Amino acid sequence: MRVLGFDFGMQRTGVAIASKLTGVATPLCTLNSVNNKPDWAGISRLIGEWRPAQLVVGMPFYLDGKQNDMTARVERFCRQLEGRYQLPVDTISEQLTSREAEQRLKLSRQAGRKKKVKKQEVDQLAAAIILESWISQHATH
Repeated sequence: MRVLGFDFGMQRTGVAIASKLTGVATPLCTLNSVNNKPDWAGISRLIGEWRPAQLVVGMPFYLDGKQNDMTARVERFCRQLEGRYQLPVDTISEQLTSREAEQRLKLSRQAGRKKKVKKQEVDQLAAAIILESWISQHATH
């Protein structure tokens, strides 16, 4: 079963794909918002190409578990995904995923390359981390 994951943001949305069977998530791309709205054409293209059975969206909360300014926007994005694509949409906390993604990328670059970490790369890897977390919570034993 393929799962498509999203790290939703107002300017950019990171996207990753995973197989629930292997539990491995791979960063796919970063979609830029169009007129302050999600890139629905890009999302439609990815759903058509990968044919996921499940969509997963990182849900932003403060570290104490309370909702923040983005929570309502992400909830709306989830409802729109469900309505447009008729696929199940699940959420999982995305606390610190962008920070973890940035740290992973910086560590991988210390082995020789001095290339700066790009926000698009962070968004994609954060989406992959979100998917890996979701899969580990939904693994069948």
